[in-house]
Amino acid sequence: MSLRQFKEHRAAGPRIRRRSAWRRGAALSAAALLLCGTAPAWSQPVATLAAAASIADPVTSAHPGYRINAGDDLDISVWGEEKMTRTTRVLPDGTISVPLAGTITAAAKTVEEVSEEIRQRIAPNYRTSPPEVTVAVRDATGMRFYVVGKVRTPGSFSTGRAVDTLQALSMAGGLADFADVKNAVILRHTPNGQVVEPVELATVLKGHRRLKPGELAEPLPMLRSGDVLVIP
Repeated sequence: MSLRQFKEHRAAGPRIRRRSAWRRGAALSAAALLLCGTAPAWSQPVATLAAAASIADPVTSAHPGYRINAGDDLDISVWGEEKMTRTTRVLPDGTISVPLAGTITAAAKTVEEVSEEIRQRIAPNYRTSPPEVTVAVRDATGMRFYVVGKVRTPGSFSTGRAVDTLQALSMAGGLADFADVKNAVILRHTPNGQVVEPVELATVLKGHRRLKPGELAEPLPMLRSGDVLVIP
């Protein structure tokens, strides 16, 4: 080795040692992270995105006893039959179509009633007892009613459960000034045409001054999908 090569090798020594020390330090840091179960900083956004992607959208659960309406989205699952598992929307005529079961009227029924009807319809296709059928309301937007007239926030409202007229009035923000609650009515569409149903709200709104303890002599009417509560 010449004198020049010896000097260059000697000068490069500290740099080589520094690089080796850095590599050993990085290796030790990575080992410490693995032992502690902590991901390095650069990997945390990826882990966060993966965790967020694994969270499913929540399913809207209807109130117990809720009766299905046209426009509702239903989750139908049949145990062991992946091809029959699906999400379907209740048609405007209140029906749904299910493989092997055909067309079923779902409107005005509970999910338990629809589940049992599907199970009975598909039973002839199985030698043994038919599989379990589960029906759940994914989106209960079919239950939509309207409050108009002298209320604070008139408009349309959607809920996953049946509500009475007083609850509907509360959702509309309550009575506005000069509201004639004594003449409130419900407009309802029926197969025989539109009907008008008077609503007795004045007695209830007056509270204990007009009400006696115990059950109401005339319970407040429950709103159906498509009803219009009018407060003149």
